[in-house]
Amino acid sequence: MTRLDRTDTSTQPDHATASSRGAVTATPPTGSGSAPSPAAPASPASASSVAAPAERSPRATPTLALTSAATAVALMTYTAPMVTLPDTAAALHTSVSAQAWLLNGTPLGLAALLLVAGSLADDYGRRRIFLAGTVALGVTTALGALADSTWLFTLTRIAQGAASAAILASSLGLIVHAFPTPRGRLHATGVWGAFVSGGIAVGPLLAGAIAGWNWRMAYAVLGAAALVVALLGTRALTESRAPRGGRPDLAGALTFGLALVSLVAALTLGRDGWLRAPVGLLLAAFLVLMAVFVAVERRTGTPMIDLGLLRHRRFLASSAGGLFMGLAVIGLFSFLPALLQRTLGLSAMDTAWLFLLWSGLSFTVALQARRLAGRVSHRHQLALGFALHAAGVLTMLGAVGAGSWARLLPGFVISGVGSGLLNAALPLLAVESVPATRAAMGSGAQQTFRYIGSCAGVALTIALVTSTGGPAHGADIAIAVSAGLAALAAASVLVLRDRT
Repeated sequence: MTRLDRTDTSTQPDHATASSRGAVTATPPTGSGSAPSPAAPASPASASSVAAPAERSPRATPTLALTSAATAVALMTYTAPMVTLPDTAAALHTSVSAQAWLLNGTPLGLAALLLVAGSLADDYGRRRIFLAGTVALGVTTALGALADSTWLFTLTRIAQGAASAAILASSLGLIVHAFPTPRGRLHATGVWGAFVSGGIAVGPLLAGAIAGWNWRMAYAVLGAAALVVALLGTRALTESRAPRGGRPDLAGALTFGLALVSLVAALTLGRDGWLRAPVGLLLAAFLVLMAVFVAVERRTGTPMIDLGLLRHRRFLASSAGGLFMGLAVIGLFSFLPALLQRTLGLSAMDTAWLFLLWSGLSFTVALQARRLAGRVSHRHQLALGFALHAAGVLTMLGAVGAGSWARLLPGFVISGVGSGLLNAALPLLAVESVPATRAAMGSGAQQTFRYIGSCAGVALTIALVTSTGGPAHGADIAIAVSAGLAALAAASVLVLRDRT
């Protein structure tokens, strides 16, 4: 995400008075954030001649519309394989164990490049990075529709994740620049956050509807939508930047990305035996690469993540929350649609509507969770969300073996409520867990940990479901593990409270 501790500059005179005099404050999707430092009060003599700061720039509305649309397309692309996985795997002749790569490509790209993309946007121009990311998303998504092998499709998915990182990282910077007042930003980031949740919910529905005809067309349509947004953005968006000096941490991004690939590969191969030599070598490579990453971060002047923040218990709680959100929640629910299609005979559209119950409740609860402000701390809200997820998925035990999708409904409802609480609390805790000048890094780090957990969680879920005893038995094991991880997460965020 965009850095906060630098001066924002614009190439457009329309915006100069609105943003070039103060520090830019990136606002998280939920609408929290600090406002720019106010200017010195005007003297009485000049007060009448100086206009009050405009709540929005002249191009604020198209900026919000385009950044929200591009973000929705990115999230729809991210969630599309959830319901098209069986058809995609059959067309590409992908083995069950290798299906983890079809789901994990995009979060791999996001996790590796999200923070670096924010630095590039601030240093070289948010409009430039946004348009580059949107064009890249359109092209790579369309190429994914033409892929004829598992690895080619996976590579396009990783590229889609990298492009999505550029979109997500630059979108908030463009919005903050277009809406210079706290009130304007609160409204704009609320709209943007709604499109984030909307993209997650609509993606499987759109993909499921088109997959009834041809799964490849789903990616062609999404690719075309991204290119249309890019074309409109060339005329409607204005440039802004907030350079910090130094070079982007590309070495950190490379070692971090390779470490994630090693971890996912180890978890994917684990279904054939966790004690086999390839699994051990990949886990060793993961540990070595993480050690190299830590060394790189300590030496660079502009690190992806300030490792000193790991000494703060609230930052650890935020990071642990994001990690376990990916491991316990996203990991299970990413593969569950494909599992239900295979075991219960549901169509892609059937599973899309079924999962809309979960994602829709999550969206609704996240919007209403602001009513808990001042009553329930974000840390306790996280613990409650994880506890509800654990309770919800435990009610789903035996449903796959019984061949009954109706037995899943209570779990979807309870877990959906828990997921909404998690989605509302995590961004706020991330911002509050770091100093104000590091709020963007805190938010970006939490999202990065979430995508790390997602990658590992998907691979682990597929390994557990396909390892022993048939899919029904494997599904129960995966559900039990998800519940256990969620319970561990609830305990962890409660333990990691501030010292008094």
